[in-house]
Amino acid sequence: MDATLVAVSSIITSGVTIGLGAIAPALGEGLAVARGLAAIAQQPDESNTIIRTLFVGLAMIESTAIYCLVISIILIFANPFWNQAVAMAGGK
Repeated sequence: MDATLVAVSSIITSGVTIGLGAIAPALGEGLAVARGLAAIAQQPDESNTIIRTLFVGLAMIESTAIYCLVISIILIFANPFWNQAVAMAGGK
């Protein structure tokens, strides 16, 4: 296994992961806030309940983005295949 191939595939996978991890939660949060505001506009008496549920939902959506960020950082800085590729290439 070539170390360059591992490095290039890690960088590309990390880029795709952070790209999708940024786009999808942004769309989800936008839709959730829009629906939450529409629900508050229709039932202003239930705004406290709607806002509390909305914030819990936003936190869940945001955790997906943070998870993608962590996976990207692991792929770049702590790739488990990197040491194996360097060892097979004759390095340390």
